[in-house]
Parts: sequence; C-alpha cells; structure tokens
Amino acid sequence: MVDEEGFREFMRARLPRLSRAAFLLAGGHAQAEDLLQAALIKAALHWAKVSAAGDPEAYIRKILYHEHVRTWRRRRFLEHSTAVVPDRAMVGDESDRAVQRLVLEQALAKLTPRQRAVVVLRYFEDLSEAATAQVMGTSVGTVKSQTSHALGRLRTLAPELAELVREMEVSS
Repeated sequence: MVDEEGFREFMRARLPRLSRAAFLLAGGHAQAEDLLQAALIKAALHWAKVSAAGDPEAYIRKILYHEHVRTWRRRRFLEHSTAVVPDRAMVGDESDRAVQRLVLEQALAKLTPRQRAVVVLRYFEDLSEAATAQVMGTSVGTVKSQTSHALGRLRTLAPELAELVREMEVSS
C-alpha cells in the first residue's frame, strides 16, 4: 500500500533542495524538471522501500544521479552554450552574484557528467567523500580524483571563479 500522504509531506519539505540538485546535475531548467520527475516517479512507486531505508532524501538523490547518468549514456549528445544570455530582472545589487552563477552554470556544463556530479554532490549538496562515493556507486578514491580533476578544469574554464574554486578546495 502506498503512503501517499507521507510522500507528499516529504516532497513539501524537500522539493526545493532536490530541484536544485537536479538543476545542477542537468544544467538547465527543462532538463532538471525531466530528471526530477523521472526520479520522483521511481521514488513514489517504491515509497515504502524508500522511506524504510531511513534517509529518503539520500535515496532520491541517488536515484537522481543514476537517472542523470542513464540519460547522458543513452543520448551521448554534447551541450552547447548559447551566445545570448536570456534577460532576467535583477534585484538590487545582485548583478555580481548573478554573473557568478551564470559563469558557474556554463563551466559546470563543460565538465564531464561524472565531474559535474562530483562537484554538485560534494559542494552544493554538501556530501562527504564517502557519501558521494555511495551515491555514485564508486570508490572514495575515484571521488577524490574526479574532484581534483573537476576543480582543476573549473579553474581553467572559468578563471573568474578562482576564489570560489579555492573555497571548494579548502572545504574538501
């Protein structure tokens, strides 16, 4: 029997965080919505198992990652950044942060899917190396090496993010 109310309550509390993770993994709003929808459908269908696992958010995060990997393995397409950035209304003096977010999104899009996943899980989801390895189904050593390669690549792709990358390295 499906515990619909339990699932709905969980989603009310965790949807913003899961949406952010999906966006950072997918690199775009439409792709993130598709990724999150696929993961939530799987979670809802097996909610009894997911909630019994003890940490449903971690379980769904793992589903997100595996759905993301399945998608890029199946499609094998290259992402292309556009020359024109869509107009967005800026509030107050948020322009520097907005530019930094945009540069970060573009740099993340240029990483390999595995490198992007490591950066998202380690620094935006604040998972430990061990937890990241568990979500990705790999070893801690692989997480460490992928993190090192990803941060080095971010430094090369977006030198203007040097301070942010240094903060990431310090928090490792």
